[in-house]
Amino acid sequence: MPLHRIYHTPGQFSTEEKKGLANAITELYTTNPHGPHLPPFYVVVLFVPVEEENFFVGGKNTKNFVRISIQHIARSFETHDIAKGYIQLYENALAPFIKEKGFDWEIDIEQIDRNLWRTNGLIPPLSNSDAEKEWVRVNKAVPY
Repeated sequence: MPLHRIYHTPGQFSTEEKKGLANAITELYTTNPHGPHLPPFYVVVLFVPVEEENFFVGGKNTKNFVRISIQHIARSFETHDIAKGYIQLYENALAPFIKEKGFDWEIDIEQIDRNLWRTNGLIPPLSNSDAEKEWVRVNKAVPY
């Protein structure tokens, strides 16, 4: 699953902006012609508010910074060029919610060993398999 943790100070995002950003991120994985076409339920976006008194960048408190940490499990980038292309798509998806609001930001992507992943106790099906296509169709983990 791609897990996106978005660390921010309270008030940086409205409820509608959170929904919009979560949808934009989900679309990168589910409907983007250059994306991996994952089941939508694979995509998890967590907004993690951090009080300004606890948020430091360069040793100073900030309320203008957004830190995004991403874990990829369902798919990994096969080449550096593919990773660069994805990061550019991701930056474009973030822009209306972060860049255009004048926030500073940083992202990182960690690729996790797929063999250490379970969903509802099930080993997720192989990429692009008939079983995964069924998970996409029903948008949930089902035995196969």
